[in-house]
Amino acid sequence: MKYAVIIEKGPTSYGAYVPDLPGCVAVGETREEVEALIREAIEEHVAILRASGDRVPQPTSLVTYVDAPAA
Repeated sequence: MKYAVIIEKGPTSYGAYVPDLPGCVAVGETREEVEALIREAIEEHVAILRASGDRVPQPTSLVTYVDAPAA
């Protein structure tokens, strides 16, 4: 399954979260680090849901980019 991941750049780090997996988050010093960490977080999150007998949400979020006029 492919889940949409939102990556946000903060003043000193990067944060990532998965809209379809509430609570699935990661923080890293670089974009590369946060991408690796969110992959691990998704795997662990799904494994915990399965082990608990909970439903694993299907990916439903979509990502697109829209050009906005320059200010």
